[in-house]
Amino acid sequence: MPSRRTALTFAVAALAAAPLLSACGGDSDAATGAGAAGTKKVGSINIGPDQHRVRGKKVPEIAALLPKEVRERGTLRLGGGADSTAPLGFYATDDKTRIGSEVDLAILLADTLGLKPAFQQVSWENLFVGLDSGKFDGVLANVTVTEERKEKYDFATYRLDNIAFEARKDADWKVRGPKDVAGKAVAVSSGTNQEKILVDWSRRNEKAGREPVRIKYFQKDSDYYLALQSGRIDAYLGPSPSTSYHVAAAGRTKIVGTLSGGGAAVQGEIAATTKKGSGLVDAYAAALNHVIKDGSYGRVLKRWGLSSEAVKKSEINPPGLPKP
Repeated sequence: MPSRRTALTFAVAALAAAPLLSACGGDSDAATGAGAAGTKKVGSINIGPDQHRVRGKKVPEIAALLPKEVRERGTLRLGGGADSTAPLGFYATDDKTRIGSEVDLAILLADTLGLKPAFQQVSWENLFVGLDSGKFDGVLANVTVTEERKEKYDFATYRLDNIAFEARKDADWKVRGPKDVAGKAVAVSSGTNQEKILVDWSRRNEKAGREPVRIKYFQKDSDYYLALQSGRIDAYLGPSPSTSYHVAAAGRTKIVGTLSGGGAAVQGEIAATTKKGSGLVDAYAAALNHVIKDGSYGRVLKRWGLSSEAVKKSEINPPGLPKP
């Protein structure tokens, strides 16, 4: 995960949340598309093993940008996060098929380069160990571009890195800036970028003579949503993909505001990541721009509910989140 790595594992949490919230008064099987163990959809999102993925075709002139050794090997060795974080990367209902937007985009990238994707799921820190050692040709695992990371890695962007405020469906307020959360009880995961932003907003409110944000922390994923549904908190601030997924899963909440994961400093961006100087980043960017242009990229994001995070163009090593 990026610098604001979330503790939420939505492949489990989103599906578990619906029955938990139902006990508090209201969700039905319609929220997930089927009953309990038979669930094959979260909202309109297919979480079964039969994915009918969006596929691409080899573009010879783009494939020619690859280093010779990669072309001759015929495989693109890709690292993915071992954590289950829907809708990015998680296991389907058969508990063995890896699905999600990151998986689909990685396959589409490999198709365009004329290579067979070879995935390996590892812990967050081992994604970078794998890049450093040459074990992986690339990582598509929700990695945010940062100025510090740019010293060791090259990036080709493919999605905006946004965070979102999730509130009850009957909420009548919107979040556009610090004053909108003054005095509100907002839950956030400790040690994340969104926590830093929320703390900064709270301080700015106090400096302006407004009430601070009442920042809340919980130990378990489902506790955020139980607290939200019971009215103990007004909102939860988390990564936009996973909050949007939970909205689709539970059917009892909505997004009341979004902002860049980099705050006001920079628009955060998620990128295909490779070892600096590996010779791969130009091929990645060209392949991504090809699928953006032909529309297959947009279809992937749409099927996972992430159209709002689409980029117009893949950029190589854009401005990243500033160093701490």
